[in-house]
Amino acid sequence: MTITDPRPVYTRATEQAAALIRTVRPDQLAGPTPCTEFDVRTLLSHMVGGTRRIAIVGEGGDGLAEPAFAEGVEDDGWAEAYDEVRARAVKAWESDARMAAPVRVPWGEVPGDAALSGYVMEIVTHTWDLNESLGRPLALDPALAEFALAAGHRNLPDPERDARTPFDSARPAPEEAGPYAELAAWLGREPLSRA
Repeated sequence: MTITDPRPVYTRATEQAAALIRTVRPDQLAGPTPCTEFDVRTLLSHMVGGTRRIAIVGEGGDGLAEPAFAEGVEDDGWAEAYDEVRARAVKAWESDARMAAPVRVPWGEVPGDAALSGYVMEIVTHTWDLNESLGRPLALDPALAEFALAAGHRNLPDPERDARTPFDSARPAPEEAGPYAELAAWLGREPLSRA
């Protein structure tokens, strides 16, 4: 199966996430998110930690040895922490050889392009989560959601998920749903306004 080069899409997805993270105010950090087990602070910690993991994978290391959450980030330091780690991740995946090389990610050993596509799904989904949590301050790029949804269907083809899967079972998408609503539904999320 040929996968579109995920590197430019990943870069755009991290730029979108960074723009949104810069809007977070300290008084919003304890607020709820569509990830029912995360508040905004925990979601930001996971976005930074997950991006650090895929940076390490791109550098040839074992990202799974790293925690999926960032520690020690001050409440006013999330934008800087994310900018730093996203720049590292984008640089780590510059090599064409890395795209074909097998790498280990939470869902198994896959070629690099499939791994990075999965992390497009991850960051785009968590950007939607954060945008919902903050009252939708950013108009999100629908092309990123379309790419992420295609990756979601490839990586999580079964709509029923078990406890080992980091996403809930798929939910029905609302009628005439846009790509973000379809992505959220495929990954078991509901907008906070409906939850």
